[in-house]
Amino acid sequence: MRVGTRDEWLAARVELLDEEKELTRRSDELARKRRELPWVPVEKDYSFETGEGAKTLAELFDGRSQLLVYHSMFGPTVEGWPEAGCLGCSYTADSLDGAAVHLPHHDVTFVAVSRAPLGQLESYKRRMGWSFPWVSYGESDFNLDFAVFTEKGRRTGKGFNFGTPKHADVDLRGTELHGLSSFALEDGAVYHVYSTYDRGTDALNATWQLLDRTPKGRDDAAHPDWPRRHDEY
Repeated sequence: MRVGTRDEWLAARVELLDEEKELTRRSDELARKRRELPWVPVEKDYSFETGEGAKTLAELFDGRSQLLVYHSMFGPTVEGWPEAGCLGCSYTADSLDGAAVHLPHHDVTFVAVSRAPLGQLESYKRRMGWSFPWVSYGESDFNLDFAVFTEKGRRTGKGFNFGTPKHADVDLRGTELHGLSSFALEDGAVYHVYSTYDRGTDALNATWQLLDRTPKGRDDAAHPDWPRRHDEY
């Protein structure tokens, strides 16, 4: 903590404002570069269990040209998962639920996907009070295909987050990790456009962004048992 006068605060704040504006400009430039990534045709067939029956990836677009998929960690309970979805994914989903209602009016469909059976997902969704669509990819390779980007990783199931050292030994055939993927639909063909994982999803969580603007920030060390699911506080 540093105590100062109002004039000292204003001078420091104006200096910080220049850096914030530069970050905003850089963020806009990164968004432009994301849009310029090459579109990769999705040639494999995937089937998703939905409340309206089995659907293909193209059918998940629901008549729109853009699709955002949130990879939410929730596996079948028969493999040792609890009845609740991942705590961290649930924490982020609280922010996504409020945003998702606006996306269909901008030609974008949002859907969460997990490996757990549809009934298990819908039960937890009711508990959390979320309204976004949530579907099961079952035993398909959907999450694996859109989390591993090297041929070696694709063969071994390892390489989450583009093979960065922190996740080099994660075996995606036996676990799930979170992320966001973007797809486009044009002339009946589906294309993979963008994916991000780990800290790349920070910007999706409004609570993190709010905490970053408080005096103590995220202050993880002082809150080791936080966050929790919103009905567990």
